[in-house]
Amino acid sequence: MDVRELALQQLKTVIDPELGINVVDLGLIYDLKIEDGHINVLMTLTTPGCPLHDSIAGGVKRVLEQIDGVRDVRVQVTWNPPWTPERMSEDALRQLGHFS
Repeated sequence: MDVRELALQQLKTVIDPELGINVVDLGLIYDLKIEDGHINVLMTLTTPGCPLHDSIAGGVKRVLEQIDGVRDVRVQVTWNPPWTPERMSEDALRQLGHFS
């Protein structure tokens, strides 16, 4: 498994506690750049005033730091473009009862 696949697998373990769905399926991860042991994550949250901002961003950083060979992880939270439910995967929509 390459580092990108492993990173995405790790990111799926980071759960938004309010919705109970992982950050990948919620569509919160906008970009993932991996180069020479450095990972840069561009992500958002469901709302700008999210009280769990530090918890979720910190969880993203922690799980990626566990990957062998990763030396540095930087997480940048952006509000542009803003998150919308259309970014959610079918799995996430199903968990919320929007797909049958």
